Amino acid sequence: MSTLYLVATPIGNLEDLSPRAVRVLRQVRLIAAEDTRVTGKLLTHFDIHTPMLSYHEHNKLSRLPEVLAALEEGDVALVSDAGTPALNDPGYELVCAVLEAGHEVSPIPGPSAPIAALVASGLPTDAFLYLGYLPRKTQARRKALHEIQDLPYTLLFLETPHRLLASLADLEAVLGDRRIAMARELTKLHEEFFRGRISEAREHFTRTAPRGEFVLVVEGHRIADERWSEEELSAAIRTGLASGEAPSALAKRLASESGWPRREVYRRIRR
Repeated sequence: MSTLYLVATPIGNLEDLSPRAVRVLRQVRLIAAEDTRVTGKLLTHFDIHTPMLSYHEHNKLSRLPEVLAALEEGDVALVSDAGTPALNDPGYELVCAVLEAGHEVSPIPGPSAPIAALVASGLPTDAFLYLGYLPRKTQARRKALHEIQDLPYTLLFLETPHRLLASLADLEAVLGDRRIAMARELTKLHEEFFRGRISEAREHFTRTAPRGEFVLVVEGHRIADERWSEEELSAAIRTGLASGEAPSALAKRLASESGWPRREVYRRIRR
């Protein structure tokens, strides 16, 4: 039986395409691409001449027989425009059909915008929940947020620039003024992170028009008497000082939020 390779492609920086990914894209019989124009530029850059087939959200079901037929003749690679295929991009139905047909499915790991944002966020990474794009309409968005407001996991969302302020307003209204990290242009020349409170993010992006798609990393629900770890406290201190918060005010706020004594928080701020 043949293999469907799920090949992660760069989310910005072409140097992130692994040597293994390049080799697989050269060796497979066919590449199923979300947008053949986007993938074509990537293949040209790496001097890859493998035939492509368009496979996107609007034709993913009608193209299944063609991909399965190609697998009868040899291996196939699935790629999205950027990042890891089948993660918020077409691929789930194809993976199920390929497995049902008795073929192998093998991931070629690489770039993923949600994971890249998470690990650089300064928020807990031991347990997280990825939820993709928030609903477009306010009522549906708030309903979705109410369903997860008590979960202790770090929350990951994607959001477009024109819905960002509305989503931040709903996040604050439903979840409270939690810590948030927002990432855009990851791995690119103008990579940018905002780290702070949701209210601070709203203020910042009200003054500065958001551009590009964002990954939102939001702190999970914290039990009132749960004490922060040293790493969490240190990260919050760095974020507060970087945003210009006065040491005394920062110590008071973090003591209230973290469960650490105010005197100890202030000592750590000043050292």
